Amino acid sequence: MRRWRLNRSRASSSTLVPVDATFTIDDEISQLTKLQSGPCTSNLKALRSCRRMPIPTTTMLLAREANYSGQGRFSSADCSHVLGRYLPVNSPSQIDRMNSEAYVSQFSIDGSLLVAGFQGSRIRIYNVDNGWKVQKDINAQSLRWTITDTALSPDQRHLVYSSLTPLVHIVNVRTGMTDSQANITEIHEHLDFSVDGDRDSFNIFSIKFSTDGRELVAGGSDDSIYVYDLEANKLAMRIIAHTDDVNTVSFADETGHVMFSGSDDNLCKVWDRRCVAATGNPAGFLEGHLEGITFIDSRGDGHYFISNSKDQTTKLWDIRRMSSTTKSRTPRTYYDWDYRWMDYPAEARNQKHPCDRSVATYKGHSVLRTLIRCYFSPTHSTGQKYIYTGSFDKCVYIYDVVTGANVAKLAWHNDAIRDCSWHPYYPVLVSSSWDHAVTRWEFPGSPADSAVKRKTSQRRREGHP
Repeated sequence: MRRWRLNRSRASSSTLVPVDATFTIDDEISQLTKLQSGPCTSNLKALRSCRRMPIPTTTMLLAREANYSGQGRFSSADCSHVLGRYLPVNSPSQIDRMNSEAYVSQFSIDGSLLVAGFQGSRIRIYNVDNGWKVQKDINAQSLRWTITDTALSPDQRHLVYSSLTPLVHIVNVRTGMTDSQANITEIHEHLDFSVDGDRDSFNIFSIKFSTDGRELVAGGSDDSIYVYDLEANKLAMRIIAHTDDVNTVSFADETGHVMFSGSDDNLCKVWDRRCVAATGNPAGFLEGHLEGITFIDSRGDGHYFISNSKDQTTKLWDIRRMSSTTKSRTPRTYYDWDYRWMDYPAEARNQKHPCDRSVATYKGHSVLRTLIRCYFSPTHSTGQKYIYTGSFDKCVYIYDVVTGANVAKLAWHNDAIRDCSWHPYYPVLVSSSWDHAVTRWEFPGSPADSAVKRKTSQRRREGHP
């Protein structure tokens, strides 16, 4: 019988205990987080007498009914203040179970769809609004070893998937056909990222759509970043970016001008596409990790991002701290290890990079065996006040951005959790594990299915994507 446990079902500033007593974070990110997840200042007339933090929901509702804000409704910060304390840590239930390891699980932008990718050539798209039923069951083409990444286009019409080849395949999600077998029931057009047509030349580990849906950016095992022009249907740019595998790439914000990359050379780099074509050089370097980078997630403001690393940490970065050159090499290590099959050496855990430029470091989870992913929590429901990550130790970890506290630890799976995704508007989190299961976590007692459906339908009526 499966067993599950949790640290807390409700986050409160009075109960948060920092992981490290010396944990510090700069004033700007603290203030930004407070502005996004704190009550609206125009409500302070009603809230001033309340000594409790976070402000009770009943008090917030009374202030809204009295219209102290003058807006007749909650602000986005008010919503985050109320919803951000309700963490999706209870009632784990299985969405699906396949016959191979689950590598990817990602909600669509509006939360109406969930994409899950499995090692055994299968990708499933679940309709969240319709009881999590399978909307598209994709049998992948030209798979080598596993699905490494998937991405939905911003308009949610197309899905791309990558494997350990230079080919990325694209599937029309809106055809109405549930069974999508590559080039049998549906055409899976391939996009060739190789420069010379050699389909064994490198592997793709990470792929992302640009905000306008016109381009794809990918990171590969040949130390390079690739940009593919979907309108012209051709490779637009190749950047020889690192000195080792590029495991992860991400856009800094919706403009698409600035990109982040992370590599097994232990470096995070910042790229300005308006300059890189002429110089071939990054806009800057960010040092601090002692081992390879497995994933990067942007905060979306053009300044901050987080990275997961094989040194068993997540770091928060501000690109305004980047340097134009690497000041030093990673400290010399006196141990020999391979993260694919060995535990991280105990003597390495207390090492620090002499030129660490990160804003904060979060510890507790385990980054082993696979490229485990980390993310900022959603803006709408939490004000991005949390960071969450999968872990090799079969759990999902949730950290408070400002205090560094591990506010929740979700345990239910029987194997490593490579990916996880927090619903953009509701306290629901999905985890995908090597135990073949895709699992849904909720806030205690919340009717997630009907609430998610209601929230999505409301946003569509209001004209939101």
